[in-house]
Amino acid sequence: MVKSKKRKDPEELGDAPAIQKDDDSSDEEMEMLDVDFEWFDPNPDVDFHGFKTLLRQLLDIDYQLFNLSELADMILAQPHLGSTVKVDGTESDPYAFLTVLNMQQHKDKQVIKDLAQYFVQKAASEPSLSQLPSLLSPDNSSAQVGLILTERFINMPSEIVPPLYKMLLDEMQWAIDAKEPYNFTHYLILSKTYAEVESKLDMEESRPKKKTKNDGSSETFFFHPEDEILHKHALAHANFEYTKQADEGASDAKRAFQEMGIKPQGHLILIDGKKLADAVQAVQQAIGGPAAAS
Repeated sequence: MVKSKKRKDPEELGDAPAIQKDDDSSDEEMEMLDVDFEWFDPNPDVDFHGFKTLLRQLLDIDYQLFNLSELADMILAQPHLGSTVKVDGTESDPYAFLTVLNMQQHKDKQVIKDLAQYFVQKAASEPSLSQLPSLLSPDNSSAQVGLILTERFINMPSEIVPPLYKMLLDEMQWAIDAKEPYNFTHYLILSKTYAEVESKLDMEESRPKKKTKNDGSSETFFFHPEDEILHKHALAHANFEYTKQADEGASDAKRAFQEMGIKPQGHLILIDGKKLADAVQAVQQAIGGPAAAS
């Protein structure tokens, strides 16, 4: 099966200079760019480096803990499951991807062992994820956990997401019909969020304090807006701190607003296997975009 559906989307060019009107008015015009997005199956011949780049972005500073080459090879070894989004044909690099890996089936692969151990370690400090260690135990033969990996370039519109999930649901059903191991009891979605932190560059000046919730914790912001919708259908979800420490001033290099820096966090969402279809439908209704791309 080959996917190829174009969708033309206007994208603002944030870095483009403003164009003044001829009448010298103070109004500015933003340039708009029409982009044709196409959905494709993962292509083992051309997507290896693109997948590594996106996986590195997804795992943020902790990418160093994992063999991304092995992980990319595993994704590309199942080219009829999952999708990429490209803008210049199948031979170009992916701008986004979504796929699922069977953690039980691949439990003997070193990168899956490393990821499972990593998730268990992060769940230890998050009571809401208390069931995750037993689900990921190599000896727990009753649990079939599908690890959903998805990432996209920061300027990609969220409307590309519903088709990615819808196609994944269809492909998993076709795989199940063909007696392949994609009948999952649970799905674990790896994502990332961020919190705003006080800028070290401005600490000596009078600046607003970082936003906090009523309980005093930092407010969570989403790189992937669909995550907030998926929460409503999840068994559990939680942020976690990365294992590696960022360099001094890293938060200022990712400033969201003039006063605030950004501190990325890892994020896990655990969904019952029977609830994913409803969650995907909710994402489609909330975000919009094309209903299918096959």
